[in-house]
Amino acid sequence: MSKRLFTSESVGEGHPDKISDQVSDAVLDAILAKDPNSRVACETLVTTGLVLVAGEISTEGYIQVPDVVRGVLEDIGYTNSAYGIDAETCGVLVSLDQQSPDIAQGVDTGGAGDQGMMFGYATDETDVLMPAPIVFSHRLVGRLAAARHKGEIPWLRPDGKAQVTVEYEGDQPTRIDTVVLSAQHDPDISQEEMRSALIEKVIVPALPKELLDPGDCTFHINPTGNFVVGGPQGDAGLTGRKIIVDTYGGMGRHGGGAFSGKDSTKVDRSAAYASRWAAKNLVAAGAAKRCEIQLAYAIGVAEPVSVHVDTFGTGALPEEQLVQAVRKVFDLRPGAIIERLRLTDPIFTPTAVLGHFGRQSEEAPHPAGKGTVRLFPWEATDRVDELKDALNL
Repeated sequence: MSKRLFTSESVGEGHPDKISDQVSDAVLDAILAKDPNSRVACETLVTTGLVLVAGEISTEGYIQVPDVVRGVLEDIGYTNSAYGIDAETCGVLVSLDQQSPDIAQGVDTGGAGDQGMMFGYATDETDVLMPAPIVFSHRLVGRLAAARHKGEIPWLRPDGKAQVTVEYEGDQPTRIDTVVLSAQHDPDISQEEMRSALIEKVIVPALPKELLDPGDCTFHINPTGNFVVGGPQGDAGLTGRKIIVDTYGGMGRHGGGAFSGKDSTKVDRSAAYASRWAAKNLVAAGAAKRCEIQLAYAIGVAEPVSVHVDTFGTGALPEEQLVQAVRKVFDLRPGAIIERLRLTDPIFTPTAVLGHFGRQSEEAPHPAGKGTVRLFPWEATDRVDELKDALNL
Protein backbone atom coordinates (compact mmCIF):
# COMPACT_ATOMS: atom_id res chain seq x y z
CA MET A 1 0.00 0.00 0.00
CA SER A 2 1.12 3.55 -0.68
CA LYS A 3 2.62 5.61 2.13
CA ARG A 4 1.61 9.20 2.84
CA LEU A 5 2.08 11.83 5.53
CA PHE A 6 -0.61 13.91 7.20
CA THR A 7 -0.11 16.67 9.78
CA SER A 8 -2.39 18.30 12.37
CA GLU A 9 -1.78 20.85 15.11
CA SER A 10 -3.21 21.76 18.48
CA VAL A 11 -2.66 24.82 20.65
CA GLY A 12 -2.71 24.96 24.44
CA GLU A 13 -4.89 26.71 26.99
CA GLY A 14 -2.48 29.66 27.24
CA HIS A 15 -2.45 30.37 23.51
CA PRO A 16 -4.09 33.77 22.92
CA ASP A 17 -6.79 32.45 20.58
CA LYS A 18 -7.63 29.68 23.03
CA ILE A 19 -7.81 32.17 25.91
CA SER A 20 -10.44 33.97 23.85
CA ASP A 21 -12.36 30.76 23.18
CA GLN A 22 -12.31 29.86 26.88
CA VAL A 23 -13.54 33.29 27.95
CA SER A 24 -16.36 33.22 25.38
CA ASP A 25 -17.49 29.76 26.44
CA ALA A 26 -17.15 30.59 30.15
CA VAL A 27 -19.42 33.60 29.63
CA LEU A 28 -21.87 31.36 27.75
CA ASP A 29 -21.87 28.77 30.54
CA ALA A 30 -22.29 31.36 33.28
CA ILE A 31 -25.33 32.77 31.51
CA LEU A 32 -26.85 29.35 30.72
CA ALA A 33 -26.47 28.42 34.40
CA LYS A 34 -28.74 31.37 35.21
CA ASP A 35 -31.12 31.12 32.22
CA PRO A 36 -30.94 28.02 29.98
CA ASN A 37 -32.98 29.76 27.26
CA SER A 38 -30.48 32.59 26.80
CA ARG A 39 -29.31 33.61 23.36
CA VAL A 40 -25.57 34.20 23.35
CA ALA A 41 -23.07 35.27 20.71
CA CYS A 42 -19.98 36.27 22.68
CA GLU A 43 -16.70 37.28 21.07
CA THR A 44 -13.46 37.94 22.93
CA LEU A 45 -10.22 39.75 22.05
CA VAL A 46 -7.14 39.50 24.24
CA THR A 47 -3.91 41.47 23.99
CA THR A 48 -1.23 42.70 26.38
CA GLY A 49 -2.94 43.59 29.66
CA LEU A 50 -6.43 43.77 28.14
CA VAL A 51 -9.50 41.60 27.49
CA LEU A 52 -12.41 42.91 25.39
CA VAL A 53 -15.71 41.00 25.49
CA ALA A 54 -18.31 41.97 22.87
CA GLY A 55 -21.34 40.54 21.13
CA GLU A 56 -25.06 40.01 21.50
CA ILE A 57 -26.75 38.42 24.49
CA SER A 58 -30.45 38.15 25.36
CA THR A 59 -31.10 36.64 28.79
CA GLU A 60 -33.20 36.80 31.93
CA GLY A 61 -30.07 36.16 34.00
CA TYR A 62 -27.23 38.42 35.06
CA ILE A 63 -23.52 37.76 35.50
CA GLN A 64 -20.43 39.80 36.27
CA VAL A 65 -18.50 39.36 33.02
CA PRO A 66 -15.20 40.75 34.42
CA ASP A 67 -15.29 38.14 37.19
CA VAL A 68 -15.72 35.37 34.61
CA VAL A 69 -12.81 36.73 32.56
CA ARG A 70 -10.48 36.94 35.56
CA GLY A 71 -11.46 33.43 36.66
CA VAL A 72 -10.50 31.98 33.27
CA LEU A 73 -7.13 33.74 33.25
CA GLU A 74 -6.40 32.57 36.80
CA ASP A 75 -7.29 28.96 35.99
CA ILE A 76 -4.96 29.00 32.98
CA GLY A 77 -2.11 30.43 35.03
CA TYR A 78 -1.91 34.05 33.91
CA THR A 79 -1.23 35.33 37.42
CA ASN A 80 2.04 37.14 36.82
CA SER A 81 2.45 40.50 35.11
CA ALA A 82 5.70 39.22 33.59
CA TYR A 83 3.54 37.01 31.34
CA GLY A 84 2.00 40.09 29.71
CA ILE A 85 -1.44 39.68 31.27
CA ASP A 86 -2.40 39.19 34.91
CA ALA A 87 -5.83 37.95 36.00
CA GLU A 88 -5.92 40.35 38.92
CA THR A 89 -4.73 43.57 37.29
CA CYS A 90 -5.59 43.35 33.57
CA GLY A 91 -8.18 45.66 32.04
CA VAL A 92 -11.54 44.14 31.09
CA LEU A 93 -13.82 45.99 28.66
CA VAL A 94 -17.38 44.77 28.02
CA SER A 95 -19.54 45.80 25.07
CA LEU A 96 -22.66 43.63 24.86
CA ASP A 97 -26.01 44.27 23.19
CA GLN A 98 -29.19 42.23 22.75
CA GLN A 99 -29.68 39.71 19.96
CA SER A 100 -31.51 41.05 16.94
CA PRO A 101 -35.29 40.49 17.12
CA ASP A 102 -35.18 39.73 13.37
CA ILE A 103 -33.14 36.61 14.17
CA ALA A 104 -35.19 35.74 17.25
CA GLN A 105 -38.48 35.57 15.33
CA GLY A 106 -37.19 32.60 13.34
CA VAL A 107 -35.23 30.91 16.11
CA ASP A 108 -37.95 31.08 18.78
CA THR A 109 -40.23 28.95 16.58
CA GLY A 110 -37.59 26.21 16.28
CA GLY A 111 -35.78 27.32 13.16
CA ALA A 112 -32.05 27.44 12.58
CA GLY A 113 -30.23 30.51 13.89
CA ASP A 114 -28.43 31.05 10.58
CA GLN A 115 -27.82 29.57 7.18
CA GLY A 116 -24.72 27.50 6.51
CA MET A 117 -23.27 24.03 6.24
CA MET A 118 -21.67 21.96 8.98
CA PHE A 119 -19.53 18.83 8.76
CA GLY A 120 -19.04 15.87 11.06
CA TYR A 121 -16.34 13.25 10.61
CA ALA A 122 -15.36 9.89 12.10
CA THR A 123 -12.75 7.26 11.31
CA ASP A 124 -11.88 3.90 12.85
CA GLU A 125 -8.12 4.61 12.91
CA THR A 126 -8.20 5.48 16.66
CA ASP A 127 -10.26 4.17 19.56
CA VAL A 128 -12.07 7.51 19.84
CA LEU A 129 -12.97 7.36 16.13
CA MET A 130 -10.93 10.46 15.33
CA PRO A 131 -7.96 11.10 12.99
CA ALA A 132 -4.68 10.15 14.67
CA PRO A 133 -2.74 13.39 13.97
CA ILE A 134 -5.20 15.66 15.79
CA VAL A 135 -5.64 13.16 18.66
CA PHE A 136 -1.87 13.01 19.18
CA SER A 137 -1.51 16.81 18.93
CA HIS A 138 -4.17 17.30 21.61
CA ARG A 139 -2.44 14.76 23.83
CA LEU A 140 0.81 16.71 23.59
CA VAL A 141 -0.65 20.07 24.59
CA GLY A 142 -2.71 18.40 27.30
CA ARG A 143 0.41 16.76 28.71
CA LEU A 144 2.29 20.06 28.44
CA ALA A 145 -0.36 21.82 30.53
CA ALA A 146 -0.39 19.00 33.08
CA ALA A 147 3.41 19.17 33.48
CA ARG A 148 3.11 22.90 34.16
CA HIS A 149 0.17 22.77 36.57
CA LYS A 150 1.69 19.89 38.55
CA GLY A 151 5.08 21.58 38.74
CA GLU A 152 6.84 18.73 36.94
CA ILE A 153 8.52 21.28 34.66
CA PRO A 154 8.68 24.43 36.82
CA TRP A 155 10.03 26.76 34.13
CA LEU A 156 7.06 26.36 31.79
CA ARG A 157 4.75 29.30 31.08
CA PRO A 158 1.13 29.05 29.85
CA ASP A 159 1.47 29.37 26.06
CA GLY A 160 2.30 26.42 23.84
CA LYS A 161 1.42 24.48 20.73
CA ALA A 162 2.13 21.12 19.11
CA GLN A 163 2.10 19.59 15.66
CA VAL A 164 2.27 15.90 14.74
CA THR A 165 2.98 14.34 11.35
CA VAL A 166 1.75 10.76 11.01
CA GLU A 167 2.77 8.31 8.30
CA TYR A 168 -0.05 6.20 6.85
CA GLU A 169 -0.05 3.03 4.84
CA GLY A 170 -3.39 3.06 3.08
CA ASP A 171 -5.85 4.39 5.66
CA GLN A 172 -4.00 3.19 8.77
CA PRO A 173 -1.39 5.14 10.77
CA THR A 174 1.88 3.22 10.99
CA ARG A 175 4.39 5.60 12.59
CA ILE A 176 4.87 9.15 13.87
CA ASP A 177 7.25 10.87 11.51
CA THR A 178 7.70 14.36 13.00
CA VAL A 179 6.78 16.16 16.22
CA VAL A 180 6.88 19.94 16.59
CA LEU A 181 6.53 21.26 20.14
CA SER A 182 6.74 24.93 21.10
CA ALA A 183 6.52 25.66 24.83
CA GLN A 184 6.70 29.08 26.46
CA HIS A 185 9.32 29.15 29.20
CA ASP A 186 11.10 31.27 31.76
CA PRO A 187 14.31 33.07 30.69
CA ASP A 188 17.72 31.45 31.10
CA ILE A 189 16.66 27.88 30.30
CA SER A 190 19.20 26.26 27.99
CA GLN A 191 18.10 24.67 24.73
CA GLU A 192 19.62 21.38 25.85
CA GLU A 193 17.70 21.30 29.14
CA MET A 194 14.50 22.32 27.39
CA ARG A 195 14.78 19.70 24.65
CA SER A 196 15.63 16.91 27.06
CA ALA A 197 12.81 17.72 29.48
CA LEU A 198 10.13 18.15 26.83
CA ILE A 199 11.00 14.92 25.04
CA GLU A 200 11.26 12.91 28.25
CA LYS A 201 8.35 14.38 30.23
CA VAL A 202 5.91 15.47 27.53
CA ILE A 203 6.40 13.81 24.14
CA VAL A 204 7.28 10.24 25.11
CA PRO A 205 4.55 9.88 27.79
CA ALA A 206 1.88 11.44 25.56
CA LEU A 207 2.32 9.47 22.34
CA PRO A 208 1.67 5.76 21.68
CA LYS A 209 4.81 3.66 22.00
CA GLU A 210 3.82 1.44 19.10
CA LEU A 211 3.92 4.43 16.73
CA LEU A 212 6.72 6.52 18.25
CA ASP A 213 10.34 5.48 17.80
CA PRO A 214 12.46 8.35 19.17
CA GLY A 215 15.36 7.18 17.01
CA ASP A 216 13.23 7.33 13.87
CA CYS A 217 11.25 10.51 14.54
CA THR A 218 12.23 14.10 13.87
CA PHE A 219 11.75 16.41 16.89
CA HIS A 220 11.54 20.18 16.47
CA ILE A 221 11.56 21.65 19.99
CA ASN A 222 11.02 25.43 20.12
CA PRO A 223 12.45 25.64 16.59
CA THR A 224 13.09 29.41 16.65
CA GLY A 225 15.07 29.20 19.91
CA ASN A 226 13.69 31.14 22.87
CA PHE A 227 9.95 31.32 23.53
CA VAL A 228 9.83 33.64 26.53
CA VAL A 229 7.34 36.22 25.26
CA GLY A 230 4.04 34.52 24.51
CA GLY A 231 0.33 34.54 25.20
CA PRO A 232 -1.51 37.82 24.57
CA GLN A 233 1.79 39.72 24.83
CA GLY A 234 3.20 37.81 21.88
CA ASP A 235 0.04 37.87 19.73
CA ALA A 236 -3.46 39.22 20.02
CA GLY A 237 -6.07 36.48 20.38
CA LEU A 238 -9.59 36.23 18.98
CA THR A 239 -12.48 33.85 19.49
CA GLY A 240 -12.97 31.38 16.65
CA ARG A 241 -9.56 31.48 14.97
CA LYS A 242 -8.71 27.84 15.68
CA ILE A 243 -11.62 26.05 13.99
CA ILE A 244 -9.44 23.27 12.54
CA VAL A 245 -7.83 22.64 15.94
CA ASP A 246 -11.36 22.49 17.36
CA THR A 247 -12.53 19.84 14.88
CA TYR A 248 -10.59 17.24 12.87
CA GLY A 249 -7.16 18.74 12.30
CA GLY A 250 -7.86 19.28 8.61
CA MET A 251 -8.70 15.63 7.91
CA GLY A 252 -12.40 16.41 7.52
CA ARG A 253 -13.92 19.40 5.79
CA HIS A 254 -15.20 22.45 7.68
CA GLY A 255 -18.16 24.69 6.97
CA GLY A 256 -16.36 27.76 8.34
CA GLY A 257 -18.39 28.55 11.45
CA ALA A 258 -16.69 28.72 14.84
CA PHE A 259 -18.20 27.23 18.00
CA SER A 260 -17.11 29.05 21.14
CA GLY A 261 -19.34 31.72 22.66
CA LYS A 262 -22.44 30.60 20.74
CA ASP A 263 -25.55 29.09 22.28
CA SER A 264 -26.86 26.03 20.49
CA THR A 265 -29.63 27.71 18.52
CA LYS A 266 -26.67 28.63 16.33
CA VAL A 267 -26.37 25.63 14.02
CA ASP A 268 -22.66 26.41 13.59
CA ARG A 269 -22.42 24.68 16.95
CA SER A 270 -25.40 22.35 17.41
CA ALA A 271 -25.45 20.94 13.87
CA ALA A 272 -21.67 20.43 13.89
CA TYR A 273 -22.13 18.40 17.06
CA ALA A 274 -25.06 16.48 15.53
CA SER A 275 -23.13 15.65 12.36
CA ARG A 276 -20.22 14.30 14.42
CA TRP A 277 -22.70 12.29 16.53
CA ALA A 278 -24.24 10.76 13.42
CA ALA A 279 -20.91 10.09 11.67
CA LYS A 280 -19.43 8.48 14.79
CA ASN A 281 -22.44 6.21 15.22
CA LEU A 282 -22.29 5.13 11.57
CA VAL A 283 -18.64 4.15 11.93
CA ALA A 284 -19.27 2.46 15.27
CA ALA A 285 -22.12 0.51 13.65
CA GLY A 286 -19.77 -0.83 10.97
CA ALA A 287 -21.50 1.06 8.16
CA ALA A 288 -18.17 2.63 7.10
CA LYS A 289 -14.54 2.84 8.13
CA ARG A 290 -14.48 6.58 7.44
CA CYS A 291 -17.50 8.83 7.27
CA GLU A 292 -18.16 12.52 6.73
CA ILE A 293 -21.63 14.02 7.05
CA GLN A 294 -22.63 17.46 5.80
CA LEU A 295 -25.75 19.19 7.10
CA ALA A 296 -27.02 22.45 5.60
CA TYR A 297 -29.64 24.85 6.95
CA ALA A 298 -31.59 27.99 6.05
CA ILE A 299 -32.12 30.63 8.71
CA GLY A 300 -35.47 30.26 10.44
CA VAL A 301 -36.13 26.83 8.87
CA ALA A 302 -36.05 23.77 11.13
CA GLU A 303 -35.42 20.88 8.73
CA PRO A 304 -31.97 20.76 7.10
CA VAL A 305 -32.06 21.68 3.44
CA SER A 306 -29.66 18.81 2.71
CA VAL A 307 -27.99 15.80 4.30
CA HIS A 308 -24.89 14.41 2.56
CA VAL A 309 -22.84 11.33 3.50
CA ASP A 310 -19.37 10.55 2.09
CA THR A 311 -17.66 7.30 3.11
CA PHE A 312 -14.61 7.72 0.84
CA GLY A 313 -15.16 4.28 -0.65
CA THR A 314 -15.26 2.52 2.74
CA GLY A 315 -19.03 2.16 3.12
CA ALA A 316 -20.70 -1.19 3.64
CA LEU A 317 -23.75 0.09 1.76
CA PRO A 318 -24.46 2.77 -0.89
CA GLU A 319 -24.30 6.29 0.49
CA GLU A 320 -27.90 7.08 -0.43
CA GLN A 321 -28.99 4.30 1.94
CA LEU A 322 -26.82 5.78 4.68
CA VAL A 323 -28.47 9.19 4.15
CA GLN A 324 -31.90 7.59 4.52
CA ALA A 325 -30.80 5.84 7.72
CA VAL A 326 -29.36 9.05 9.19
CA ARG A 327 -32.59 10.91 8.46
CA LYS A 328 -34.62 8.09 10.02
CA VAL A 329 -32.56 7.66 13.19
CA PHE A 330 -31.52 11.26 13.92
CA ASP A 331 -33.93 14.18 14.25
CA LEU A 332 -31.80 16.95 12.78
CA ARG A 333 -34.02 19.93 13.55
CA PRO A 334 -32.09 22.36 15.79
CA GLY A 335 -34.65 22.20 18.59
CA ALA A 336 -34.56 18.40 18.59
CA ILE A 337 -30.75 18.34 18.59
CA ILE A 338 -30.69 20.76 21.53
CA GLU A 339 -33.25 18.69 23.47
CA ARG A 340 -31.64 15.29 22.82
CA LEU A 341 -28.08 16.42 23.56
CA ARG A 342 -29.13 18.74 26.42
CA LEU A 343 -27.38 21.69 24.83
CA THR A 344 -29.04 24.25 27.09
CA ASP A 345 -26.88 22.91 29.94
CA PRO A 346 -23.71 24.88 30.82
CA ILE A 347 -21.26 22.31 29.38
CA PHE A 348 -19.18 24.29 26.94
CA THR A 349 -16.12 25.64 28.73
CA PRO A 350 -14.36 22.23 28.65
CA THR A 351 -14.76 22.15 24.86
CA ALA A 352 -12.69 25.29 24.36
CA VAL A 353 -9.32 23.49 24.75
CA LEU A 354 -8.18 20.10 23.36
CA GLY A 355 -10.93 19.92 20.76
CA HIS A 356 -14.67 19.45 20.73
CA PHE A 357 -14.56 15.86 19.48
CA GLY A 358 -12.95 12.59 20.49
CA ARG A 359 -13.58 13.30 24.17
CA GLN A 360 -15.13 11.07 26.82
CA SER A 361 -18.83 11.64 27.44
CA GLU A 362 -19.35 11.74 31.21
CA GLU A 363 -21.40 13.28 33.98
CA ALA A 364 -20.06 16.34 35.81
CA PRO A 365 -21.45 18.58 38.56
CA HIS A 366 -23.66 21.43 37.35
CA PRO A 367 -21.69 24.67 37.87
CA ALA A 368 -24.68 26.24 39.62
CA GLY A 369 -25.25 23.22 41.86
CA LYS A 370 -28.30 21.96 39.93
CA GLY A 371 -27.46 18.27 39.89
CA THR A 372 -25.24 17.09 37.05
CA VAL A 373 -24.65 17.78 33.38
CA ARG A 374 -23.50 15.50 30.57
CA LEU A 375 -20.22 16.63 29.01
CA PHE A 376 -19.62 15.90 25.31
CA PRO A 377 -22.98 14.12 24.81
CA TRP A 378 -22.46 14.10 21.01
CA GLU A 379 -19.65 11.57 21.54
CA ALA A 380 -22.05 8.85 22.74
CA THR A 381 -22.44 5.85 20.42
CA ASP A 382 -26.05 5.43 21.51
CA ARG A 383 -27.67 5.05 18.09
CA VAL A 384 -25.65 2.08 16.84
CA ASP A 385 -28.43 -0.49 17.28
CA GLU A 386 -31.01 1.74 15.59
CA LEU A 387 -28.70 2.33 12.64
CA LYS A 388 -28.01 -1.39 12.31
CA ASP A 389 -31.74 -2.05 12.26
CA ALA A 390 -32.34 0.66 9.69
CA LEU A 391 -29.54 -0.67 7.48
CA ASN A 392 -30.08 -4.40 8.12
CA LEU A 393 -26.48 -4.76 9.26
